Amino acid sequence: MRAVIALREVRDGDLPAFWAHLSDPEAQQVAAVTRDYHYDREAFERHWARVRGNPEALTRTVVHGDVVAGSVAAFGPPDEREVTYWIDRGLWGRGIATAALTALLELDPTRPMFAWAAADNAGSVRVLEKCGFVVIGRDRGFARARDGEIDEVRLKLG
Repeated sequence: MRAVIALREVRDGDLPAFWAHLSDPEAQQVAAVTRDYHYDREAFERHWARVRGNPEALTRTVVHGDVVAGSVAAFGPPDEREVTYWIDRGLWGRGIATAALTALLELDPTRPMFAWAAADNAGSVRVLEKCGFVVIGRDRGFARARDGEIDEVRLKLG
C-alpha cells in the first residue's frame, strides 16, 4: 500500500523540522554522505536559502498527515539532473520516501534522472529502485558521517 503524502512548496516554518531530520546522528550514519549543513545550523540556513533561491531546483516539503515528514528535490542541469530526499527517521519503513519520490518524478519529467546512495543503505536503494531507477555504476567516496570511505552506487532513471 502506498503511503498517503502530499508535496508542497517549502515554507519557512518547515525548516526547523528539516533541521531536526538532517541533524539526527543515526540518520546521518545510515545516509553516510553528509555535508556541513547537517552539523551546523548556520550552514543549514545558508544551504536552504541557496536551494530556495535556485530556480532550477524543484524542492518540496513532504507532508504525511499533518506532519512535515521530510523533503524531496530534483536539481541540476537537464542532462545531469539528480534527485535527493530526506525523511524523518521516525517515519522510515512506511513507504513515505517512495511515495514522495514518485510524486516528485511526476512533477519533473526530466529524463534521464540520477541519484547516488551509500551501497549499504538498502532502504534508500530500494526506494530508488521501486521508483524505476537502476544501478549503473559503483564508486568509492568519503562519507563524513562515517569518517571514512564507503562504497556508493549511482542510479539512473530512463
